[in-house]
Amino acid sequence: MKRKVGLLTFSDGRDYVSKELIEINKKFERILVEALESTQEIEVVKAERIVDKPSVAKEEALRIRNEGAQMTIFHYAVWAFPHFSVIASKFAPGPFLLFGNVNPKYPGMVGMLAAAGALEQDGTQTHRVWGDVREPHVLKKVMSFVRAATARNLLKGQRYGLFGGRSMGMYTAVPNVDLWNKMFGIDVEHIDQLEIVEKSKKVSESDAKRAREWLEKHVKKIHYDGKQLTPEKLELQIKSYYALKRISEELELDFIGVKAQPELTEHFVTMDVAEAFLNDPYDWDGPKEPLVCATEADSDGALTMQIFKLISNQPVLFADVRHYDSEDNFFDLCNSGQHATFFAARSYDPAVNLAKVEFYPESFYFPAGGASVRHIAAPGEVTLARLTRKNGRYVMNIIKGEFLDFGECGNEEKARVTQIEWPHAFARLKVSVEEFLSTYSSNHIHGVYGDYVEELVHFCKLTGIDFSVHV
Repeated sequence: MKRKVGLLTFSDGRDYVSKELIEINKKFERILVEALESTQEIEVVKAERIVDKPSVAKEEALRIRNEGAQMTIFHYAVWAFPHFSVIASKFAPGPFLLFGNVNPKYPGMVGMLAAAGALEQDGTQTHRVWGDVREPHVLKKVMSFVRAATARNLLKGQRYGLFGGRSMGMYTAVPNVDLWNKMFGIDVEHIDQLEIVEKSKKVSESDAKRAREWLEKHVKKIHYDGKQLTPEKLELQIKSYYALKRISEELELDFIGVKAQPELTEHFVTMDVAEAFLNDPYDWDGPKEPLVCATEADSDGALTMQIFKLISNQPVLFADVRHYDSEDNFFDLCNSGQHATFFAARSYDPAVNLAKVEFYPESFYFPAGGASVRHIAAPGEVTLARLTRKNGRYVMNIIKGEFLDFGECGNEEKARVTQIEWPHAFARLKVSVEEFLSTYSSNHIHGVYGDYVEELVHFCKLTGIDFSVHV
């Protein structure tokens, strides 16, 4: 995913001065563009002219807006008249990052601070970064804000597909439609689960068989038992996957949640295979974009996952906070077959991940049967988070942690303590068990590999969400 970032470089408003500064401005602008594009994440939408007149501020701001920029960087290498930034802010797409270069012979820092003060006076929300963008820590600061700002704007106009209603009485899984529209600009489409059943009937037998044979070839082991898990039930799960995918395409849904329990899990088949592979960056038909899918119709969970996806551009975990292992100080994050198979080996090659995945027969919780997609999450640094609501206001809980690997035998031993047939992520958190269990307000949690704490904090500030951070 490329993020379209607008770039406006501001200069002195005196004609004879601005002409002398053209090459200096272009030099620093070029350095900034090259650094941004080196990330492979950004497409820079650059103004055609250095802003040195009020008319240029308006015209170039409108230009980058019309070219689809999702946020704007205001760039200062020299002294710049502050009112140019104020005028541009009325037309350029926000949020705004004010970036100041290290250029001591010219008062660029003065220009950035003067513009920041002017923008704050009229209530324009901005964030500032100063330094040499070629230094990794400076570029990291820029990118953390860019990811958050573009994610915020990418959410606007998206559509969430809610299949079914509240599952098993979970209040925390039900969306506040008005709040979603007001805060995030998201439209919610309610869809009956019968659509999954009916659409599944229209999937060809040949497509279902081809997919099953592909899974049998690549998955480490499929534990057919002739009752809960049979080739026929696995094919029905595959048809359910195609049904959800096609409904999402037809209704132009950007992310979804599926109730599943109890209707589908008792009378049709479980959604585990569908949910896992919707969240994956591939399926048996080849590479694809992950479609965030939350089980149990957990809508605030799905929203958290979609924010993670737009910020990190990678598959996102959905899990229960199942068990705390006091001996080794970790939480077992485990929820049916919901974990994307990506987490098995952290690879974008399905063969690498599926070599560590097993399909187990569903447990007694799900009498309709089917396969549970089981694996142990690969070790590594992770950022975990969850949107919850407290007295009508959103709060995001942000927690740093790591997924642990106890070796093949150790992992099996740990998994058997809870549920061997379900996927697991053994997470050691940067917060005590007492504080976590006393303050965390959901049975579900979500996350991605890497450090995205700063991005999530920026997102919360831009959106007006309260947050807590444990790092």
